[in-house]
Amino acid sequence: MGTALVYHEDMTAARLLWDDPECKIECPERLTTALERLQQQGLEQRCLRLAAREASEAELGLVHSPEYVALLRGTQALGTRELQALSKQYDAVYLHPSTFHCARLAAGAALQLVDAVLTGAVRNGLALVRPPGHHSQRATANGFCVFNNVAIAAKHAQQQHRLRRVLIVDWDVHHGQGIQYIFEDDPSVLYFSWHRYEHGHFWPHLRESDADAVGRGRGLGFTVNLPWNQVGMGNADYVAAFLHVLLPLAFEFNPELVLVSAGFDSAIGDPEGQMLATPECFAHLTQLLQVLAGGRVCAILEGGYHLESLSQSVCMTVRALLGDPALPLSGPMEPHGSALESLQRVRAAQAPHWVSLQQQGAAPVLSPGTPCPEGRPSPLPPGEPEFKAAVTQAADALSVLLEQLHLHPTPPVRVAAALTVPDAGRALPPGVLCEEGSLPREEAQAWARPREALAQDEALAALGKVLYLLDRILDGQVSSGMAATPAPAAAATLDVAVRYGLSHGAQRLLCVAVGQLDRPPALTDDGRSLWLNIGGKEASAPSMFHVSVPLPVTTGGFLSCALALVLPLAYSFQPDLVLVALGLAHGLRDPQAALLAALLRGPAGGRVLALVDEESTPQLATVLASVLNGEAPPSLGPFSMATPEDTQALMYLRPRLEPRWKMLQRLLECCDLAA
Repeated sequence: MGTALVYHEDMTAARLLWDDPECKIECPERLTTALERLQQQGLEQRCLRLAAREASEAELGLVHSPEYVALLRGTQALGTRELQALSKQYDAVYLHPSTFHCARLAAGAALQLVDAVLTGAVRNGLALVRPPGHHSQRATANGFCVFNNVAIAAKHAQQQHRLRRVLIVDWDVHHGQGIQYIFEDDPSVLYFSWHRYEHGHFWPHLRESDADAVGRGRGLGFTVNLPWNQVGMGNADYVAAFLHVLLPLAFEFNPELVLVSAGFDSAIGDPEGQMLATPECFAHLTQLLQVLAGGRVCAILEGGYHLESLSQSVCMTVRALLGDPALPLSGPMEPHGSALESLQRVRAAQAPHWVSLQQQGAAPVLSPGTPCPEGRPSPLPPGEPEFKAAVTQAADALSVLLEQLHLHPTPPVRVAAALTVPDAGRALPPGVLCEEGSLPREEAQAWARPREALAQDEALAALGKVLYLLDRILDGQVSSGMAATPAPAAAATLDVAVRYGLSHGAQRLLCVAVGQLDRPPALTDDGRSLWLNIGGKEASAPSMFHVSVPLPVTTGGFLSCALALVLPLAYSFQPDLVLVALGLAHGLRDPQAALLAALLRGPAGGRVLALVDEESTPQLATVLASVLNGEAPPSLGPFSMATPEDTQALMYLRPRLEPRWKMLQRLLECCDLAA
């Protein structure tokens, strides 16, 4: 199973035939430039290329009225003046004699992608389409959009594939009101949209784009609007939105398919968005979505009008879909104050409808006079044109991105496993290298001294394999790895691995230990390492670099721990190496351990080494190797609410850690007020 890329060159035919400054940015070069970059970076060649087909009029009718479809069909015979006159009846729309054909191809491409994913022909994919679709409504074109590609794809998945739960994630910088209107009373579709809003002053200027618009009737709680009230939102804001709003709801919803309205006008440099998220951020967002729905993710292009930022963001998204590790995020990982305020408003509006937010203590809605939460001020003043500054910032960011791609190419081996049990490599999934190399015995002995637990031949041999694999990760030959260790030597092996990593190039090492494991002596509070123990006797934070939390006992408790503590700490710390140690009787079920490893691929750019007990089940080794190789983790099963003890542990830790680790910020004290 691979990644599909759906495209058709005919979708470049429609173009603006008259002067219109508002509409000229929606041009054919949006597709051709993106495709060229995919080809230049060797990504198109790695995908299964599918030629888009036209959606039938019956398929368009899943969302649109017959009269509207007939009207668009008739535009094929109209002249320029007639097209211009008809276009003026809509908001920010232009029509061309080829529009009907292009729009049917765009909708058909989304349908093809969904069919390919849901029949198992591919694991995931991207439909590179225009015109976009998320503003289009039942009988109205709007905002460059003609047919609602993603909404049609969702209806198709429900009717033809009998899906009961579809998640739509709209990361375009504009509110996809068309999708919202279509599904606002439908509890089988969870629609999440973030968008530039500026308290209603930004297009499309709708009251129902605000956080308190949560759906209607049976669909209450299934529309999630996250309004950005300032420009300049960046990587930290986008990741925080996923960790603190989208993913808790998504895991509770448990979708069978994820559709992404993938608009890249939310990326740096775009004249529409004026946001600061760099292209690699979209790889991280895509990876976070791939842990849902068994990895069945279909991204369909929406907006994006800075050609280079658009095309590089498309490339980063495709890299993530292919399973490549994401480049580490650049810039300070601290959300802006305005973003924190928006996150709180959304959580407060949604808390009555979602257990996952209730268990985390969502605060009430801020009154208009409540001060904005503390946090970084937005770098771009709200409402002030900053196009030249944004262009300069985009050029700098894209230059850094290309330099990163040059200096840190994708390692030739994505995952390697160093195992101690004979023939254990047979259980590894395809594409995972069974590593046979080892450090020379004398060198391993030097690192093992004076640890008595490593004196035995079996333990020393396992240590040599661990350090050899760690060496290959640090020198860029292997992206991530898994190694088995004898139980009596687990703690000593972890201590040596920490010392070895810090002395061989790791500048910031995150160690996540699950089970009864003590902090290795090699870890100190010098700022180069962060120790997080999941399975401690009690919640404690002796220092900002030494954190312990009890092992959660329910699905909801585990997810809260992962999304509200582990990942915010990891993204704040910005490690270049993550060690995940699963101690003897660590207490996690295999799907939980797999999800933890999958989520930790992001913060360190894929450089993860998982250490497991050699007596662990073969299934654990297989599933860990699979997720480190980019596969989706198994389902956690039915959602169950966190226990009061698990919730209390997080509530104890967060205020103690937030002063340094800013990605933990979600509900600051100044916001936790009575209504």
